[in-house]
Amino acid sequence: MLSYSGGFADTAAELIDYEEAGLDLAVVPEAYSFDAVSQLGYLAAKTTRVELASGIIQLYTRTPTLTAMTAAGLDYVSNGRFCLGIGSSGPQVIEGFHGVPFDAPLARTRELIEICRKVWRRETLVHQGKHYQIPLPPEKGTGLGKPLKIINKPVRDRIPIILGAVGPKNVALAAELAEGWQPLFYLPERAAAVWGESLAEGLAKRDPALGALDVMVSAPFAITDDPELAHATHRHALALYIGGMGAREKNFSNALVRRYGFEEQAGLIQDLYLSGRKREAAAAVPDDLVRNTCLVGPVDHIRERLAVYAAAGVTTLQVAPMAATHAARVDSIAQLRDLVDELSQD
Repeated sequence: MLSYSGGFADTAAELIDYEEAGLDLAVVPEAYSFDAVSQLGYLAAKTTRVELASGIIQLYTRTPTLTAMTAAGLDYVSNGRFCLGIGSSGPQVIEGFHGVPFDAPLARTRELIEICRKVWRRETLVHQGKHYQIPLPPEKGTGLGKPLKIINKPVRDRIPIILGAVGPKNVALAAELAEGWQPLFYLPERAAAVWGESLAEGLAKRDPALGALDVMVSAPFAITDDPELAHATHRHALALYIGGMGAREKNFSNALVRRYGFEEQAGLIQDLYLSGRKREAAAAVPDDLVRNTCLVGPVDHIRERLAVYAAAGVTTLQVAPMAATHAARVDSIAQLRDLVDELSQD
């Protein structure tokens, strides 16, 4: 997961070295910063092998057709290395920054995926759903709309779609329709209890042609004999999301931590964070949640945790290197590459 706050050139220079060290996939987030597409296009021109993904392009900020066109364009400039990561974001960003209603995320996601795949197959686009009508009916416009298909031939007629999802219904939707699922703060020891039923529900409806669901899990990452500093950094990030990333009434991270079984702590963290007591909020984050949602420690510990993630069904590990220097981060990626290869051989 790349930073959305730095410069494109610096990020690209780092990514080139990660690519040489064995990195498979780089993910560009989109919050309320520079758009993800600009950076993805820049990185496509600077890299040769590593896959690139949006993580996530927000559901409400582009029409489904534009999302499909953008994905096809990024897949073209990267020679077939792009994955479309999509998600709903949250009402604070969607309504507060973009000024559009945050409504019907499940139904809109389902329609968007259907429209994207029609565009990539170069079908003449006709879609009359509840939330998107293409062409627009005469009573909603001029009546001059004409069914069209994308002019260019996409590199692939099915670009992989990764759905960022946390809630039960959204996770079931990801398992049914998407090539990949990206959860938040994945705790492998409790994942089955929280998401197992939703995954089973979605997988029961899944088209076999989609292949196996790619379970893509994010984790801060550092190979170190002294994990205290990295744990502290992760602890503060967790406090931000659990306590302050979203309104009190609608905070997806807080709801997830409650479902993990930390209901009392989640309430306390939110109360402290929203009252400005951020250090106390971080201190209230449970130690188990800190340690087991990151990949931090000596090599033997990393090896053990990789096996735990794999046993929980994780197929792609999306790490955020935390070493202090670029050289150390590159070295850690190379070591992780070796550990993953070792695990896959076992």
